Amino acid sequence: MRRIVRRMSSPLLFHNRQYTMATAGGSAVEKPIERAIRDKLSSLLQPSILTITNDSWQHRHHAAMREQNGGNGESHFSIQVVSEAFVGKPTMQRHRMIYAALSEELKDGLHALCLNTKTRAEILEVEAHTPQGTH
Repeated sequence: MRRIVRRMSSPLLFHNRQYTMATAGGSAVEKPIERAIRDKLSSLLQPSILTITNDSWQHRHHAAMREQNGGNGESHFSIQVVSEAFVGKPTMQRHRMIYAALSEELKDGLHALCLNTKTRAEILEVEAHTPQGTH
């Protein structure tokens, strides 16, 4: 069953609150790896926004997933994080922080992360340069 997930066009529409999206392709129940990602990143980064989307269903046809009979359904995630912990850090260092925090999950079957890491100031800058009505 394919599930459509709406993407937030602008995190600032939600102001300084933490929100998450429904898991794409799965049930509304949070699975263990997704829960671990949420817990670890929340603790480490104290994010104002943390959006986790399970994209694993899009990769179920890959050879590695077929060998595992589809795996556990928790191999590929997209993560959007807005955190002041990223201030002064380049993108590569931000990503390394996340990969280090999730090293155990990466050893246990988490295969790929698509990361979007921003500070609140960076989001505000984008908002300031986006014409009204386009986001």
